[in-house]
Amino acid sequence: MKNYLVIGLGKFGRAIAKTLYENGNIVLALDENEEAVQRILDEGIVEDAITLDAKDENALKNIVKDSFDAAFVCIGSNIQDSILVTLMLKELDVKNIVCKAETKIQGKVLEKLGADQVVYPEELMGEKIAYSVMRPTVIEYFKFSNEYSVFEIKVPKIFIGKSLLELNLRHKYSTNVIAIRTQGEFNITPSPEYKFKEEDTIVVLGKTEGIGALMK
Repeated sequence: MKNYLVIGLGKFGRAIAKTLYENGNIVLALDENEEAVQRILDEGIVEDAITLDAKDENALKNIVKDSFDAAFVCIGSNIQDSILVTLMLKELDVKNIVCKAETKIQGKVLEKLGADQVVYPEELMGEKIAYSVMRPTVIEYFKFSNEYSVFEIKVPKIFIGKSLLELNLRHKYSTNVIAIRTQGEFNITPSPEYKFKEEDTIVVLGKTEGIGALMK
C-alpha cells in the first residue's frame, strides 16, 4: 500500500485521487476550496481530505512531514501556483512529483523546477476523442510515449474464431495482447490457444503505428 498526496481537486485531481484510492492506496487530498474538499469526502472518493492553501509554505511543510510515495500537483490554470507548489515540494524532498500542465512551455518550466513527470490532460483527451471518432472500435487509449501506446479495442471481425497463435500479432504488427475482456471479466494471462469471440475486447500494447494498422 502506497501513500499519495493530491493537490487540487478539479476534475483532473478528483479523477487522480479516485483512481489511487480505488486501487487500495492511502490518499490525502488538498484544496483551498472548502466546498471541493467537502464534496470529495461526501462522495466517498477518498477518506482523507483537508482544506488547505498549498502555497502556504508552513502549512505544506506540516503535511509533507509524513512520507509520500508521490505528490500530484493538479492545480488549475494558474501556472504560477503550480510552479510555487512544485518548488516547495522539491525543497521538502518529496521524491516523485507529478504535475499537470496545459502547454509544452509550462511543462518544460515545471520539469526544470523539479517536476519528475508532467502530464497534459487536454492533449491526452483530445487524442482519445480523435481515436474514438477515427476508429469506433477504440474503447480506451493510453499513450506511453511518442512511439508506444495501449489500446482497448473491440475484437476485429477477422480475429473471431482465431487464436493468438494463429494471428501472430507480435510479428505482423509489433503488438502484444496483454489482456482479453470477455463477458465483463478480464483475463490478463490469455492462452496462445484462446480463440476470440465476437463480444470480446482486447487490450493491446505496442507501437502506435502497428496498432493503427491492426485496427484498419
